[in-house]
Amino acid sequence: MLKSERVEYILQRLQELYPQTPVPLDHCDPYTLLIAVLLSAQCTDERVNKVTPALFALADNPVDMARLEVDQIKAIIRPCGLSPKKSKAIKRLSEILLEEHDGVVPADMEALERLPGVGHKTASVVMSQAFGVPAFPVDTHIHRLAQRWGLTNGGSVVQTERDLKRLFAEEFWNRLHLQIIFYGREYCTARGCDGRVCEICRTCYPDRKHPKKTIKA
Repeated sequence: MLKSERVEYILQRLQELYPQTPVPLDHCDPYTLLIAVLLSAQCTDERVNKVTPALFALADNPVDMARLEVDQIKAIIRPCGLSPKKSKAIKRLSEILLEEHDGVVPADMEALERLPGVGHKTASVVMSQAFGVPAFPVDTHIHRLAQRWGLTNGGSVVQTERDLKRLFAEEFWNRLHLQIIFYGREYCTARGCDGRVCEICRTCYPDRKHPKKTIKA
């Protein structure tokens, strides 16, 4: 397959498999999504969804969150890992939202990236899923699959994002990044496929003889 043929096939097959792309992190507005995505760093979405109900019962908005002590936040989010760092970031970003943005999560990539604990990927998720702005957040699944499917050399997540944005039309970005994540979790896992097992890998590279080595994110 030519790269252009792989791109078309991947778009079509993922749309067939995942016509609906619900955000896997439970949330009710941009603020709760921002907090959930922050918590998901080095943690599964399933665990985050078990933790956030207790946190949001106490504070589901910047005003109430800023009033909590860091130790209160840390005690609740401990199962998500990195709780000392994440709890400080959650409290401080809530204060900054009140101080600089009238308590509203800004629909602006640069403003989001300036918030404590919010990197480019987190900001991209919020922009795409909360505000519908085209973005292509690259997580470990996307970074791995893009290499297996010959869409990038995987030199870095920055390069992977750049390559995917170049290959796929902007109108597909927001749903496609979730579709790839879903497929990576279900079929093309880190250990369950080596570039020769899952349907898309076999279709894109039917003659691949050796496992596809991928660069980790």
